[in-house]
Amino acid sequence: MKFFKNKKKLCKEIKGFKNIGFVPTLGGLHKGHEALIKKSIKISNKTLVSIFLNPKQFENKKDFKNYPKNYKNDIRILKKLKVDYVYMPSYRDVYKFKTKNKIILDKFSKKLCGKYRKGHFRGVIDVVNRLLEIIKPKKILLGHKDFQQLVLIKKHIKKNKIKTTVIPCKTVRDKNFIAYSSRLKRLKKQEKNNLIKIIKYLKYYKRYLILNKKMNINFLEIKNKLSTLGTKKVDYVELIDLKTLEKPKKNKIKFNLFFAFYIGQVRIIDNF
Repeated sequence: MKFFKNKKKLCKEIKGFKNIGFVPTLGGLHKGHEALIKKSIKISNKTLVSIFLNPKQFENKKDFKNYPKNYKNDIRILKKLKVDYVYMPSYRDVYKFKTKNKIILDKFSKKLCGKYRKGHFRGVIDVVNRLLEIIKPKKILLGHKDFQQLVLIKKHIKKNKIKTTVIPCKTVRDKNFIAYSSRLKRLKKQEKNNLIKIIKYLKYYKRYLILNKKMNINFLEIKNKLSTLGTKKVDYVELIDLKTLEKPKKNKIKFNLFFAFYIGQVRIIDNF
């Protein structure tokens, strides 16, 4: 495994490789990241993982400061997985150059998390675009848990005709159906128990909607229910048609239940 902090040295090293699989991360690696990396290793000649805690995608400075960091553990995991390259750039290395591509955000960026995290998706697309310009990978692997982010990155790549293919990967969950997330490390024991109950309820609620052929959510009712189960604040609970990215109109089409809420100081997002 080779380690780089400087983009010029990295580019010199990877120049000529035509089948690089790229997994961008903020650090705080978990089993979800591991699944992306294993997939990349399987389908690529070389795998490159970036670790960069990008301040521009955090609209809340406190959230940025409290984001779980354990770089020693991250490196240990990457060595164990036998990753080819690790890129841990400085802020200057990522942002002190002029990009070729335009940052493209469509109306989907204003829905769901876009309503509550002003500037978040612009920060995400900006940094991913910069990393793609530096690395020029054949593939970028992204998880379904951050579905809105995945869709927006895919649209940005298509509109700018970037020669990188997005490989969507299934959300990795624990035995309680909770999606792995770096932020979960900040939950206290009781908060984790509350999250288990909430996810169980939301799974039941989706089944109820399907069985009763309902396409409408009573947000106030579900918000109150989640409050009794331990949420501090609920941003949204919505149904989204995975093809149109709009509210589903027929019960036969494929849709997911999207939600975001706070347990204590930790914001949880997921969809299933």
